[in-house]
Amino acid sequence: MSVVRRAVVVLAAPVLALVVAGLIVSGLLLATGDDVAGFWRVMTTVPSERSIVAIMNQSTILYVSGVAAAIGFRMNLFNIGVEGQYRLGGFAAGAFAGQAWLPGYLNTVVAILVAMLVGALWAGIAGVLRAYRGVSEVISTIMLNAIAGSLIGYLIKRWGESTGNATNTKAMPEGSRIGTVAVFPDSPVELYGLGLLAVVVGVGFWVLLNRTRFGFDLRATGASESAAVASGVDTRRMIVVTMLVSGGVAGLIGLPVMFSQSYNYGSSFQTGLGFTGIAVALLGRNHPVGIAFGALVFAYLSQQANLLNIQAGISPDIIEATQGIIVLAVVIAYVVVRRYRVRQEQAQVARQLDDAPPGAAPASAATPAGGAR
Repeated sequence: MSVVRRAVVVLAAPVLALVVAGLIVSGLLLATGDDVAGFWRVMTTVPSERSIVAIMNQSTILYVSGVAAAIGFRMNLFNIGVEGQYRLGGFAAGAFAGQAWLPGYLNTVVAILVAMLVGALWAGIAGVLRAYRGVSEVISTIMLNAIAGSLIGYLIKRWGESTGNATNTKAMPEGSRIGTVAVFPDSPVELYGLGLLAVVVGVGFWVLLNRTRFGFDLRATGASESAAVASGVDTRRMIVVTMLVSGGVAGLIGLPVMFSQSYNYGSSFQTGLGFTGIAVALLGRNHPVGIAFGALVFAYLSQQANLLNIQAGISPDIIEATQGIIVLAVVIAYVVVRRYRVRQEQAQVARQLDDAPPGAAPASAATPAGGAR
C-alpha cells in the first residue's frame, strides 16, 4: 500500500466518524423539532477572538486528560479513575501551594510534583489490586472516584477557608502564581501560562511510546499479553507502573486553571474532565497527535454550545449528546476502516503470490539481505 493511500486510510476513520455523527445529530434535531439549519449555522460560525482563546485553554486541559487515559488504553487498562486522580491531585497541589512553605516558583514546581505523586499513588491502588488480586481496574477506579470525592470534601471542610458560601484551600502567594499570555490584544480572555504542560506531556508521551524500552513493552503487552510474557515482560510490574504513570499525568489536569486563574482549590475547580478525557483519547485513537485533534474538537463543541440557546434557541445539552455520538461513531468507523485495510493487505499478498514465479517467495516474505532466517 502506497504512502498516500495509507494516509488516506488513516484519515478516513475520523472523517467518516464526524460525517456520520453529523448526520445522526441532524436526525435527532429533526425528531425533536429543533432548528437544524440554526444548529449548523452556529456550529460553523468562525469563533470570536475571545472564543478562540477559550478553546485553546480548554484544549490544553482536555489534551492532558486524554493522554492520562490513553496511557492506560495502550496497555488495555481502562483507567476510568482519571476523574478522581486529577481531583485529588489538584486538591493536594492547591493545599500545598497555599501553605507557602517554599519561596516563589520553587513552591509551584514542588506543588506540581505533589499533584503528580498523589495522582500516581491513587491510581497505583487500582494497579496493585489488578496485578496481584485480579480486581478489575474498572470497578476499583469507579470506587476510588467516589472515595476521592468524599475524602476531598472532608479535608477541605476540616482545613479549608470559608469565603462567603464557598470553602477553598488557602490562596497561593502571588510569587507562586503562573500568569496568563495575551494572544489577542483586545481579548479579555488570555491563555493559561501553565497550559504549556500540555506540550510537555505530549512530547513526553511520544518519547515514552517510541523511544523507551518501557514504551515498547507497553505497546507489546497491549497488543498481546501472552506474547509479551513469552518474551520476558513482567506483566504485573507493567500493570502497576502503567497505572502509576497514568495517574501521575492525571494529577496535572486541573493545574493550568488553578495556577493561572483561581489560585486555590475549591468550588471553582472544574470537574468532569477525567470522563471527557476518556472520550478524547478514544477519538484520538490513543495517539499523541490524534488526541490533540480530539481535544480541539471537544473544546470547540463545548465553546460553541454557549451560543446555541442564544442564537438558535437550542438547548446546549445537545452538545453532550453530540460528543457521545462522535465517540460511538469513531469506534464503529475504525472497525470498518480496519477491516477494509486488512482486506486490502490480504488482496496485495494474493496478487504477489499470483505474480511470483513457481517456487519463489513473494517480495513481502523475502528475507532481508544479511538477515537471519
